[in-house]
Amino acid sequence: MDLEDFKFIYWMEWGHRMWGRALGICFAVPCAIFAARGCITRPLARRLGILFLMGGSQGLVGWWMVRSGLIEPTDNKVPRVSSYRLAAHLTSAFAIYATMIWTTLSVAFPYPPVVTAGPPAARAAAALYKVALPAAVLLGTTAISGAFVAGIDAGHAYNTFPDMNGQWIPKEYFDMTGWRNIFENTAAVQLHHRLLALTTLCTSLALWRYGTRMPDLPRASRLLLHTLAAGVACQVSLGVATLLTYVPVSLGSAHQAGAMTLFTIMLSLLYTVRPAPTLAPFRLLASMPLSTTSAAVAVMAVGGAVANSA
Repeated sequence: MDLEDFKFIYWMEWGHRMWGRALGICFAVPCAIFAARGCITRPLARRLGILFLMGGSQGLVGWWMVRSGLIEPTDNKVPRVSSYRLAAHLTSAFAIYATMIWTTLSVAFPYPPVVTAGPPAARAAAALYKVALPAAVLLGTTAISGAFVAGIDAGHAYNTFPDMNGQWIPKEYFDMTGWRNIFENTAAVQLHHRLLALTTLCTSLALWRYGTRMPDLPRASRLLLHTLAAGVACQVSLGVATLLTYVPVSLGSAHQAGAMTLFTIMLSLLYTVRPAPTLAPFRLLASMPLSTTSAAVAVMAVGGAVANSA
């Protein structure tokens, strides 16, 4: 590493740290202003406090990760941070982001869309929720596995697709033994990420097919299903292009941004199909005249907002 390479790394790291601190200020100052004006309810204040603590701990996790790269490497290798700590840093970031997205949705839309859509929509949403939740876990696992690919530069090897340098399972896959083979072997890490990505693609398309065949599914959920299917297909295509071009920074960054975008879409889908509190209100609405039903829906909407902010 020459001086220019060090300068580049230094300024990237410095910018990342300053950006993180700026985010903390942008979060804390408006939060304090709104709290002073009495605009934040007690439950929301607890969640915002947790978010602030999560953000602070993310800085500690980041420094813990950076410290692993300050050790003098052996065999003239390039200094790099631990892939395990990099994955922990990314997982923590995803947790913070997911909490922020869910909090934002709960403030903007305090009650489930199915409340005003009727019992058939509630049943369809509940059925989709049961299969969307495992799909979300799979999507998150695939994204986290990408941290191990980046951590050991696994994307700079086996730059062919769909095979891996002419092999479906590289002979180097078994170079290591035990659990470390899963996380530290370049062949294993890249193969696992490929398999997870393709499984996520198939699962998302199956979820799309399953959900779009439900005529009573809320319109917002249906739109998000279409977006998710198209997004996953684009993300896999972008991942393949990144691999075949030896991971240029532009495509690598776009691939990471794509993962975060898909995560946002999936969280939004889960929010729109989250189970309604109970079907009892729907049974009551079904027996009411039209004018009374409209009034009851309005009351339930206000009640849902109060319940979520109490």
